[in-house]
Amino acid sequence: MIRKLTAEFIGTAWLVLGGCGAAVLAAAFPALGIGFVGVSLAFGLTVLTMAFAIGHISGCHLNPAVSVGLWAGGRFPARDLPAYVIAQVLGGIAGAGILYLIASGHAGFDAHAGFASNGYGIHSPGGYSLTSALVTEVTMTFAFLFVILGSTHGRAPVGFAPISIGLCLTLIHLISIPVTNTSVNPARSTGPALFQGSWALDQLWLFWAAPIVGAIIAGFLYRWLSPNDPAPIEIGGT
Repeated sequence: MIRKLTAEFIGTAWLVLGGCGAAVLAAAFPALGIGFVGVSLAFGLTVLTMAFAIGHISGCHLNPAVSVGLWAGGRFPARDLPAYVIAQVLGGIAGAGILYLIASGHAGFDAHAGFASNGYGIHSPGGYSLTSALVTEVTMTFAFLFVILGSTHGRAPVGFAPISIGLCLTLIHLISIPVTNTSVNPARSTGPALFQGSWALDQLWLFWAAPIVGAIIAGFLYRWLSPNDPAPIEIGGT
């Protein structure tokens, strides 16, 4: 278990550093900024790369909602949930901490300006309401878990799960960055919020509640759709 938890910690730190780092450091870089598309790809690539690296060790959840959704889908034991969630949240904080150390080396940097935090209302990139944010996060997390459960199904093509899951996360970001800055991951939201330190913490509840709800719905629905699955494959394809 300690190896699994260490893998989850490192993987989640990489997800936050890679995805949020792209948003904080590169998205609006003068003349060469990568924009929403680049940030979307960055998040997808963090999951794809870590799925190949640690999928065979921990399953590469990197996300409390994924762990909960896999439990709801009958793919993950409830007894391991608390430890996985703690490791993921600590990894998200570590990734945000490394990003903070890097970003603070630039004159004028101010974490309170946003620091890639998730938000709604006046803190939504596009000014979307609480209701829009709630629907978006539930729906996008539902879709993410649905793809994860399908890609790791016992009859799915072996070795391709990281690619489909990474591309799914990229698509999710392409859709929802303007609405909430895209969470679908409570650990990803928690790390930056702690460093932003004000409104992001006040709104953090949504980015725990909505992804968990979406993941649970997807898990139970997929379990109903395919009740007699063969043994699921490892996310790393082995």
